[in-house]
Amino acid sequence: MGPSEANPHCSTPPEPPLSLPATMPLDRQRALMVGASKWVNETVLRYAFFTPEANRRWAPASDAQAQVVRESFQEWKALGLGLGFEEVGELGEAEVRIGFDQGDGSWSGVGRAILGWSANDRTMNFGWDLTTPYGHTTARHEIGHTIGMPHEHQSPFSGIVWDEEAVYAYFEGPPNEWSREMTLRNVVRKLEPTQVEGSSWDPDSIMEYAFRAGLIAAPAPYDQGIEPPGEISQLDADWMRKWYPGERPAPQGLQPFQSVPLSLAPGEQADFAITPSSSRVYEIATFGAADTVAVLFERVEGQLRYVAGDDDGGEDRNAHLSLKLFKGREYVLRLRLYWAGQSGQTAVMCW
Repeated sequence: MGPSEANPHCSTPPEPPLSLPATMPLDRQRALMVGASKWVNETVLRYAFFTPEANRRWAPASDAQAQVVRESFQEWKALGLGLGFEEVGELGEAEVRIGFDQGDGSWSGVGRAILGWSANDRTMNFGWDLTTPYGHTTARHEIGHTIGMPHEHQSPFSGIVWDEEAVYAYFEGPPNEWSREMTLRNVVRKLEPTQVEGSSWDPDSIMEYAFRAGLIAAPAPYDQGIEPPGEISQLDADWMRKWYPGERPAPQGLQPFQSVPLSLAPGEQADFAITPSSSRVYEIATFGAADTVAVLFERVEGQLRYVAGDDDGGEDRNAHLSLKLFKGREYVLRLRLYWAGQSGQTAVMCW
């Protein structure tokens, strides 16, 4: 990644924490908190760059900068992920809207949280030159956030003990010039065990910062700092393939008034094809004490376009879509399971 004292760091924007009752079973909390940022598998994330016409301050400095971002999206896709990345020319068509404000640092919203952001705002920004090796690392890192990955050094399993005042003093100075709150949010504060996947820390992760000597008090091997290689690590790839497996069976047909059992483990997904025989309002719902996210797409000119979605995660209800579908059109319903309830029995139905 290069000398840590010379390079600025990513700063993720603040997001309200997922509010879950303390009495909720821990396995359910973990499933919800880890899964909340993840897209349904086979989603195509469309990205667009701000132009001078849309916002001169946020526009790309050069096509060379934008090309690094394109290449970094392809690096993630080349892992065999079941996510698509497509560049589009209209910001209004993009879930991922990329700016290059050199005075605003580099950052990205994390996963599906960006769907709640204003359609006129950035979801990702680059605040320094991307044509350097460190710049390319930055692009990979920010895309990691976009597909649902947090900062690795904030893992509760890292065992890192910070020299906190040294950390605050370092990030207060150049090149970061962060407030204490920004340093707390991006470095010092540990994630809850329910917020992270696995039970180990990956110091080689693309989501790991580089740190100079003198910031880490323990463990001893890291008191001289951390210099991750700046590439997508094997563990990064393995975790993302778990959430976004590239090879999927064809969607099974979902016929009206037929209840289909769901045999899914937490984090797994089922896909269903719906071809209406008449144009009318349809109800699509899950059943059982489970937490799910349901997303409906329509196939338009060979591509799936988002129609509607519902997420019942952490709520005492089921995912439910009520909308008009049209005869002769093709729809795909994708269901991601967070948690299967005490009975483990869930189902989906269209009527």
